[in-house]
Amino acid sequence: MKKHKKIIYILILIFLLWFGIHTLIITIDGLNDDLGKSDAAVVLGNKVELDGTPSVRLQGRLDKAIELYEKGYFDYIIVSGGFGKEGFSEAIVMKEYLIEKGISGDRILVDGVGNNSYMTAKNTKKIMEQMDFHTVTIISQFYHITRTKLAFYRVGLDDVYSAHSTSYEVRDIYSLLREFPAYYKYLIDGSR
Repeated sequence: MKKHKKIIYILILIFLLWFGIHTLIITIDGLNDDLGKSDAAVVLGNKVELDGTPSVRLQGRLDKAIELYEKGYFDYIIVSGGFGKEGFSEAIVMKEYLIEKGISGDRILVDGVGNNSYMTAKNTKKIMEQMDFHTVTIISQFYHITRTKLAFYRVGLDDVYSAHSTSYEVRDIYSLLREFPAYYKYLIDGSR
């Protein structure tokens, strides 16, 4: 019985070490923007408030896109998001927000069915092929960057830059912890 307890204890320690290292890597990767000139940026969708405005989290992503667009890092912005339970298309709300902030509508491309990271990657690839784009910058929360890059690589997009929103919330702790199983679920089945 003591031998079994020791094995279980060792396995738990290995798991906790793995979890800690993985979480640290995700954090470092997400907080260190990899910027370069790209054809377009893709802003991953998030919650829209009941009044039809972007949530704080989504607004942070859009503001980062505006900042980098104005600095000349890319010429187009792809907004990607599905239809949320609040009753709004994330992508349309995102486009309207960008236009209100001075981005020309002809520089915004809409992916209205980017319901998860994988679908955003697939849809971005299609848009890039149609527009003859070769490079892309992904914009999301810091903890989401590593898994999003994996999604883009898996659909065949290899020239990928990244930038994170500088909007932070207490909820980010939960989201960071959730990325551990989400990353490996995606790694195994590729569906999220």
